[in-house]
Amino acid sequence: MSSSDSTPLSDRRFHEKVIVITGAGGNFGRDGCLYFARRGAKVVGMDLNPATLEETKALVQEKTKADIFVTTCNVTETASVQTAVDAAVQHFGRIDLLWNNAGYQGHITPTLEYDPNDFAMVMNINVTGMFIVLQTVAKQMVKQQQQQTSSGGPYAIVNTSSVAGLRGTPAMVAYASSKAAVLAMTVSTSKDLAPHNIRVNAISPALIGPGYMWDRQNELHAQSGSPYFAKDPETVAQNKINGVPMKRLGSVEEVINSVAFLLSDDASYTTGTNLVVDGGMSSGLRC
Repeated sequence: MSSSDSTPLSDRRFHEKVIVITGAGGNFGRDGCLYFARRGAKVVGMDLNPATLEETKALVQEKTKADIFVTTCNVTETASVQTAVDAAVQHFGRIDLLWNNAGYQGHITPTLEYDPNDFAMVMNINVTGMFIVLQTVAKQMVKQQQQQTSSGGPYAIVNTSSVAGLRGTPAMVAYASSKAAVLAMTVSTSKDLAPHNIRVNAISPALIGPGYMWDRQNELHAQSGSPYFAKDPETVAQNKINGVPMKRLGSVEEVINSVAFLLSDDASYTTGTNLVVDGGMSSGLRC
């Protein structure tokens, strides 16, 4: 059962909580908006693409009748992020939670041929953009505590990283580098924000599917010319799954369930950590 088909009436962890989700026009962000709306949250969806953002809004309203507020936002521009956050606060009065999810995969090209301009774009969106959103929302959370316009927390932030940032991925040097930076950012900011009653954690998925994104990535890996990938996309896909101890793909819902755990009070003593959702692919004893 997908998150869009379930109605968890008993799950009140997010009832009346205001959550900001960036990348809300994409698959993960859209399903995340629906997931939290179904659980009584007040959802703020942010994305650079107004068309996909409106599609997310329409879907959430159709499925839940919830009050979802959407606003376009360029995460790489501080003024754009500030305007979006201010609009969210004007609409709902506060922000309690953030799923810092917007990102860009970049090219799938071996290192010797990788375009430095694309490398810079990946880092700008996935690292600088993620920091701008995190900082802007965290400042708002601290402001709320100082103005006593909310209960003073606890507040929680989850940054979307990737297993690529832990183990590297051939032909994806920019993406892997950016996601490794997100992990370092998560640990550092968690220490700075802990005194403000703000928890910061990361989520690292891998091999999530099926669907267009899974198929497209396998096609690009097959076309990359990397010796680590077969030239047939179906073979690429099967080889990846064979490398997973659980021998299957993960689902978007399984990723969102993990995000929800980190954002909820169930993880009230957890900060500065990275929750890996990859079926055991990157697991192993480290001594």
